[in-house]
Amino acid sequence: MTAKQTAAQQHPDFTEPMAVPLVLAEILSSGARRGQTADSGATGTNLRGVTMKQEIFLADDYRPAEGEPFMNDRQLKYFRSKLLDWKSDILNGSRETLEGLQEGGRNIPDIADRASEETDRSLELRTRDRQRKLVSKIDAALRRIDNGEYGYCDVSGEPISLRRLDARPIATMTLEAQERHERRERVHRED
Repeated sequence: MTAKQTAAQQHPDFTEPMAVPLVLAEILSSGARRGQTADSGATGTNLRGVTMKQEIFLADDYRPAEGEPFMNDRQLKYFRSKLLDWKSDILNGSRETLEGLQEGGRNIPDIADRASEETDRSLELRTRDRQRKLVSKIDAALRRIDNGEYGYCDVSGEPISLRRLDARPIATMTLEAQERHERRERVHRED
């Protein structure tokens, strides 16, 4: 058995070197037209007949605008990127905290200095615990993007304002629904 036959048997997509230019010509003629931008929302079909959506590119200064269709592909990409960056920052900060705590195991002879360091350490751990909970909310927001539920209020189903989502991308309620929720929570706490 030749090397070519072995490769073809092991890899069904194996093509001979001369077939590659033909495949490229087919790809170029089947959908990649000049002037078509990546954020035009165009879809194409690969050689196996699977429809694929082209990737959307955002300008660095892009901000969602009220005039756009709500939760279009550009907005979803913007919020996904914002959430992923936020999560990455939190996780990097957590790593730095852990490294600092491991290095900070030194013996400080002065009681006041030791107490001060313990207080700082405790505050840092409390902050990291809050951020750990925030990471789970970020993950939930990313799941809502994947499910097509992102940007809509859990209570009323109405769209959450873009300004609110830009300020707090993990928001799950409109401002009005959040205020009602907090008022009810306050009343129940007072009882």
